[in-house]
Amino acid sequence: MTTSRVGTSGTQSTGKKVPTGPARAATTDTVDPGALDTLVLGRRIRHLRTARGMTLDDLGRKIGRAASQVSMLENGHREPKLSLLGSVAEALEVPLTELLRTDPPTRRAALEVELERAVRGPLFASLGIPLVKVGKSLPADALEALVSLQAHVQRLLTENAATPEEARRANTELRAQMRDRDNYFCELETHARALLDAVGYSGGPLGQRACADIADHLGFRLHYVRDLPHSTRTVTDLKNGRIYLPQGNPNVTDSRSPLLQALASHVLGHGEPRNYADFLRQRVEANYLAAALMLPEHTVLPLLHDAKAERRLSVEDLRDATAVPYETAAHRFTNLATKHLDIPVHFMKVHEGGTLHKAYENDGIRFPQDPLGACEGQPVCRQWTARVVFGLDDRFSPYYQYTDTESGTYWCTSRVQISSSQGAFSISVGAPFAHARWFRGRETKERRASRCPDASCCRRPPAELAARWDSYAWPSARPHSSLLAALPVGVFPGVDTTEVYQFLDRHAPAES
Repeated sequence: MTTSRVGTSGTQSTGKKVPTGPARAATTDTVDPGALDTLVLGRRIRHLRTARGMTLDDLGRKIGRAASQVSMLENGHREPKLSLLGSVAEALEVPLTELLRTDPPTRRAALEVELERAVRGPLFASLGIPLVKVGKSLPADALEALVSLQAHVQRLLTENAATPEEARRANTELRAQMRDRDNYFCELETHARALLDAVGYSGGPLGQRACADIADHLGFRLHYVRDLPHSTRTVTDLKNGRIYLPQGNPNVTDSRSPLLQALASHVLGHGEPRNYADFLRQRVEANYLAAALMLPEHTVLPLLHDAKAERRLSVEDLRDATAVPYETAAHRFTNLATKHLDIPVHFMKVHEGGTLHKAYENDGIRFPQDPLGACEGQPVCRQWTARVVFGLDDRFSPYYQYTDTESGTYWCTSRVQISSSQGAFSISVGAPFAHARWFRGRETKERRASRCPDASCCRRPPAELAARWDSYAWPSARPHSSLLAALPVGVFPGVDTTEVYQFLDRHAPAES
């Protein structure tokens, strides 16, 4: 997030070029309004006029304009023509380029411009704040206070925008970008191949030793500690070339992932996230690069091509061949399936409570969505594979099913994995009916029909059941805490920065 800042040199320029030659050299007599900040221009004219001891009337007589027109020009209320600016420059005995500079002439002028922009902007209007006359009669300390207050309010509004609604919107936009690329990022594949070549990787599962070699190649030493800040998975000390990891973490299914994700952020040059959308993008990139290291494209593709040729594609087989968790294998399969196997796919991670936790698709399946187009947190149809698997006696073997939906028939495989802190999740990978022939489990006889989002499918209880219990049931809901709370604010959402800095102080090597 950003807030407005005013320095002694003035406000930021618009970033566009403005004319620097005389007025007669221009091809038009009107200044491009997008190329000129009229507020800054007005303050420059006023500064130069008063420095020469001229009144509004004096300058007006020299350029053939009424004093009121000069005042409007100085207050940024009119778009000037180049011919008029040429006359003003001549009257003030300065080059035209001096008027067209993009920095305010003084600190006070910069503050006046900043406050004037705020007064004219949507923030003051939305808060119903009375208009403030920004002029020389406004004391300097009041001007400083108003500008600081406006920046502070703007920052608070930006932070408060980081609500679950804002997060869902950012997630929706990111998922659309992933769909446009078939969830394949060639630049990240290139990074992964270069790192693996640098440490002499020759194939097979990527072990802990190879992960440590990658860290060493990038200039980092690994330190396993017992007091890692509770809000972090790893902490990277860029100053001393150290990566701190927990000595044991029961919530991590693969100890390599946190390390590789930390290294990925360094390799990709991630800076402080500008906003929540930037935070999500960085996380997706780091996760992708970590998976590309554990399941390298050049070693995995031959396995997948052979499996497709023999019509036995399987996430389980990919997991076993690369010694990674099932979810990692499922994610990685979606990276490569469309780009290299010409198979459109979808992926779902669904909580045992029935809500969608993560999702990706480029095969046309329609995930449940809220009015903003977000699917995270939405209830998944009870007839879908991702929900049916929770009702099986054997929840941990792969389950296969065809599902008829409003957007077509899809084959899907799903299995359950347990999270010690969040309960059980089903991990599902599927494809349209026409592509089921490439997969193990295509011969399944399991088939269900989904009419969602029609409420009669599974959103409403059967009539007979409802008749017995309607008006007699009063459940006490157990909402997720994230439903009501805003997302944690700060540079890295959810991370206690003070705790991290104190941790680094404790573990930093003694300076020689």
